[in-house]
Amino acid sequence: LSGPPGSTVCKGLSVMELYGVYLSPYTRRVAIALNLLDMPYTHNAVRVFERPDVVREHNPLARVPTLVLQDGSALIESSAILDEIDQMAGPDRALTPPSGPSRRAVLQIAALGVGVMEKAQWAFYETRFHPEEKVHQPWIDHNDAQVVAGLEHLNGLAKTAGDGWMAGTQAISQADISVAVAHSFAKKVRPALTLNVPALDAFTARCEALPAFQATAL
Repeated sequence: LSGPPGSTVCKGLSVMELYGVYLSPYTRRVAIALNLLDMPYTHNAVRVFERPDVVREHNPLARVPTLVLQDGSALIESSAILDEIDQMAGPDRALTPPSGPSRRAVLQIAALGVGVMEKAQWAFYETRFHPEEKVHQPWIDHNDAQVVAGLEHLNGLAKTAGDGWMAGTQAISQADISVAVAHSFAKKVRPALTLNVPALDAFTARCEALPAFQATAL
C-alpha cells in the first residue's frame, strides 16, 4: 500500500480508526466532524502519555488525533485531517466552504477556537505535569488571559449569530464545531475563566445537544 506524502502506511482497515481520547479537543473536533459527515470509524481511546507506542505505530510524533484511513495511510494534526475528510465528503457536504469569504470566515473563527483550546491546555498542563516548585505562575496567567480574551470575543460572535451559525453559514460548519469544543474544554480544565459568556454558553449548549456531539462526550 502507498499513502500521501508524509503519511505512515499500515495494514488496510474495514473502517477508519481514530486515535485519542475525547478530552483532547483536537481529537474531539475530528470525531464530531466524522459523525456529522456520516463517516464510520472506530475509536481507540488511547492516552499517549501512557501508551505512546500505540500511536507511534501510525504517527512518528506519537500525537493525537491520528486518523488511520481504510487504505492504511495515517493522517495527523486535526486541521490537516479535517481538510482531508472535507475533500472525501465533497464540496456540497464539506464542513468548511471551498472558497470565498465564507471559507475565510469559517477558518478564522475555527482558528479562534483552536487558540482557546491551546491556551487552556497549556495553562492546565503547567500544574498537571510540573512539580509545585517548578510551576511558573506568570506563564499560567499569560495563557489564562488569552483564554479569557478569546472567549469574550467568541461570546460577541455568538450574540451576533443568535439562533444561527457562527460564520453565517446555512448549516453547521467547522467554525461552530471548533468553538463549541473549545468552550466545553475550557469549562472542563479552566472553569473559573468561563463564567461571564452567556451567549457563548447558549451556543455551546445548542451544539452539545446534537447527536454528533453527544456521541463524543468529554
